[in-house]
Amino acid sequence: MEDLQRRLRAAWVYFGPVDGHYGNRVREAVEEFQRWRSIQGDPLGVYGPSTRAVLEREQPGH
Repeated sequence: MEDLQRRLRAAWVYFGPVDGHYGNRVREAVEEFQRWRSIQGDPLGVYGPSTRAVLEREQPGH
């Protein structure tokens, strides 16, 4: 979860703490990232395989 939070920070959609919790702020950041990138295949706010693939491709090594 901390890796996800760091990647979302690097993508400028998450500004909360890196604490390992998938709370509302993380869910909203995932949803915003999905909307910005027009990601299909995962429900909004759900960090599924389609969202993960795009985020990891754009933010490698976090």
